[in-house]
Amino acid sequence: MRNTIIIFAISFFAVSCGKDKYTSAPQIKFKSVDPNTVRSGVRIDDPNIPKITINVTDAEGDFGDTAYVYVRRILNGRLHYKTDSFPMPNINPIRTKNFQADIRINGFDVLLGDSLRTRRPKVDTLNFEIYIKDFAKNKSNVIRTDKPLFYVSP
Repeated sequence: MRNTIIIFAISFFAVSCGKDKYTSAPQIKFKSVDPNTVRSGVRIDDPNIPKITINVTDAEGDFGDTAYVYVRRILNGRLHYKTDSFPMPNINPIRTKNFQADIRINGFDVLLGDSLRTRRPKVDTLNFEIYIKDFAKNKSNVIRTDKPLFYVSP
């Protein structure tokens, strides 16, 4: 009986010391890239433009049009020199403490003006490094997508 109480106390302490789900600095997790293939020359109105989906949590929920999502391409294993940034939508009408939501990043915006052009048929493998900043300029963790986007040149 005494051992049971000690084990229960240790288990309770271990569980209660777990990491908070909601922190002042936003936390993000990669969810998906769908579809995972895009052809060069894709147009913005194409229904098959890839979307990168991430899950965001934040204790204050302080996001909006002055908070940004930052995306950097990793092309065939090499980190691209440029980081693109996109303003987040204004979420003031749904802003809450302990905020959680999925954010979809339009793949066209990330690939727009890209120098991936080639003279021969080729498939490039793209992954992405992503982080966000909230109103207070708290930077989230940096994630890398674990599922690639395949960019197919003609």
